Amino acid sequence: MNRSQLIDRKHAVIAEIRQTRSQLERERQRTPSDPGRIRSLDQRLQALMAEEYRLRLAIDRSKD
Repeated sequence: MNRSQLIDRKHAVIAEIRQTRSQLERERQRTPSDPGRIRSLDQRLQALMAEEYRLRLAIDRSKD
């Protein structure tokens, strides 16, 4: 991926992080909440944050 593609993907991942955080917060506030759903959303959030970090590093290393 070139630098602009990396930046575009990073923005998409950041949007997904916001959406997943919102879903996670709503699920945590539900009564009764679904522990499996919370765990799934939390794992998704962790994966997205890791991808965003890797993208930041790749953008920093790119020289477009």
